[in-house]
Amino acid sequence: MKPILAAAAVLVTLVSAHGSHSQEELANPAEDWALYHMQEEHHISNFDPTSFYSLHDFNNDGAWTPDEVRRTYGLDDESLKGTPADVKDRVVLEVFKLFDPSGLGIITRDQWLNGIRAGKKLPDSRLGPGHHGDDEYEYEIHHFEKFHDENTREEDLVHPEDIEHFKKHDRMEDEAERVLKEQKQNIVEKNIPLKFRRQS
Repeated sequence: MKPILAAAAVLVTLVSAHGSHSQEELANPAEDWALYHMQEEHHISNFDPTSFYSLHDFNNDGAWTPDEVRRTYGLDDESLKGTPADVKDRVVLEVFKLFDPSGLGIITRDQWLNGIRAGKKLPDSRLGPGHHGDDEYEYEIHHFEKFHDENTREEDLVHPEDIEHFKKHDRMEDEAERVLKEQKQNIVEKNIPLKFRRQS
């Protein structure tokens, strides 16, 4: 586990910025999925529909596309890799039926706000809180904040989640080193088709 201390230092900084959220009562996703998502994924309970829309307009172009709705619901997250594609597609279609009644294929800010004013809510996908951060963010917000703090030492990072997280770092470092080594070679033997390799 080579980068543990450096990664832990970064996480402590992020944790300090978030503060403690353990006292907060988690929303029922069936009643208010947007609030549930914001509490679980962003540790925010006080927000308005405009800020929710802006936060999930990932390319800041003023329109939610199907891909942005997929990302908001975390449908491409590793945790849902076993979920059938048609189940994920139905989630996106359901959101668009609610907030894009004219079938434009995008959800504008006005469509979103008009839908909210009319009492519409994002449906519960029953697929979780919508993990859409990178690995560092997801580890920090779902594990480190709950079980560690600014006083955590390297030897305290012994939970299965900690071990797997830093093993993944090691694998990524090893792969980066392998690629760098191959790039320095004039010829990468494994890229030569077998029939052209010298037989010994």
